[in-house]
Amino acid sequence: MTTKSHRWWWAAIAATAVLLAGCGSGEESGGDGGPATVLTQEQVRRVLPDGASMDGWKQAAKPTAVEMDDLYRREACPVKGNAGCEGSQYFGASTFQQADTAARVTYLVIAYDSEQHADAAYDVLWDGHYSETVGQEAKAFELGAIGDERDARWGAPGWDNAPGAVTQVRVGTTLLWVQATGAKKGDIDQDGVRDLTELLAERSRQAQNGDTPTAALGD
Repeated sequence: MTTKSHRWWWAAIAATAVLLAGCGSGEESGGDGGPATVLTQEQVRRVLPDGASMDGWKQAAKPTAVEMDDLYRREACPVKGNAGCEGSQYFGASTFQQADTAARVTYLVIAYDSEQHADAAYDVLWDGHYSETVGQEAKAFELGAIGDERDARWGAPGWDNAPGAVTQVRVGTTLLWVQATGAKKGDIDQDGVRDLTELLAERSRQAQNGDTPTAALGD
């Protein structure tokens, strides 16, 4: 990915967060052995990490969730025909910047009306868009046992080999993304991206178990 396209990527992420911030349940069998609940709009907002759960990071765009409509389908599912958004109900985002580096992370959530729709959308969105956001030379890396399905890619999409990573995880009826970047080598690393991904996945699991999401970095 060129410097120009890297800037476009982050501009698009920032625009999504701002767009969301400006706008104002059934059950399936779950991957953790319990129910995979269809989340409400408020539950999706609570799944997104906030300042209290992100020690060492400064909130850049507050956690916001909106009802999925044609506009947000274009943002969340930028695949031909907005494929992958079938059965989607809510779209959420929050963004943070690390206090002592130039690292940034954006969390994205799509909540579906069933586990089947979330599962069907997984490969469509990963193969059709999200896996490509860190450049064609990006390499897969392991996340470990996070969620029901998971993928991750690590690349250097920025100027002077600045690092970038994207992860996608399915937890029950939700698809979750972590998009992280740094201004220079060392601002982010794969272990840190795993921690951020595990945080989002655990908060989604807590919500689908009927609990208030309380998972935080360092737990």
